[in-house]
Amino acid sequence: MTEDAVVDAPDRDLLTIGAFAARARLSAKALRLYDRLGLLSPAYVDEATGYRYYRAGQVERARLVAMLRQLDMPLARIAEVVAAGDGPTAAELLGAYWADVEARVAGQRTLAEYLRGRLSGRSSEMYRKFAVETVDVPEQVVITERRHTLADELPTWIGAALGRLEEAARECGGVAGVPYVAYHAEVSMESDGPAEACVPVADEAAARAWVERQGRAWETAVRVEPARRLAYTRITKAQVAHPQILAAFEAVEEWTAAQGLAPAGPCRELYFADWETAGADDPVCDVAFPVS
Repeated sequence: MTEDAVVDAPDRDLLTIGAFAARARLSAKALRLYDRLGLLSPAYVDEATGYRYYRAGQVERARLVAMLRQLDMPLARIAEVVAAGDGPTAAELLGAYWADVEARVAGQRTLAEYLRGRLSGRSSEMYRKFAVETVDVPEQVVITERRHTLADELPTWIGAALGRLEEAARECGGVAGVPYVAYHAEVSMESDGPAEACVPVADEAAARAWVERQGRAWETAVRVEPARRLAYTRITKAQVAHPQILAAFEAVEEWTAAQGLAPAGPCRELYFADWETAGADDPVCDVAFPVS
């Protein structure tokens, strides 16, 4: 006898795996996989034969799991959606997942365009897509946190470090300018910088007192940044991801050289928007070089 054979079951409303698979428009193999992954368990398993039986009411759940898998949703997140049942919570979980997918795809699209330009020798044409301008920034007092970090660790560290410094700014007269990250050496998958998160503050004396209290725990410091002229280009959230952000840095470098300007300090990323609420195509960051 096969598992699809008609056998005695404790409930005549139960369907064999074959009959249920036909209703759900899935294969028996898929149903066994969902069972093994804990996404859809049979209503009854015969202890003697191991045959699986399902109820007709499980069809919609089976189809939901199948459709979520077509979205390449990780199994853990499918389990969360299924456990939430029908309603706004499940819809919100799906929406959050799809927002992540769209952000990732937008980043990959930008990376593909960047690589296509480099591989085809069209770098100059690609750089012209970035509008480069200059802006004069006045002298600023900044509190900072420095760290050696590789490119894959950088986004997490930037968010955490700027968060810590913005919280600390409350003790230093408040945030007095756009937070930024300065790169004192290359940050890539092979080179670890260091990078320095910086937040301008209003009260220098309070800032120095705050740094004194921190000790060396986070490599914090305070300094007075001189007035600078920045050459910069504005980029979207999708373009911030590494390595596609390199195209923006290279565009500013090429423009700077063409204008006869010289670098006058470490390059930087200025984060002027709310990262959490910004969409993939929303401007969030200025990629900049101090110039003279």
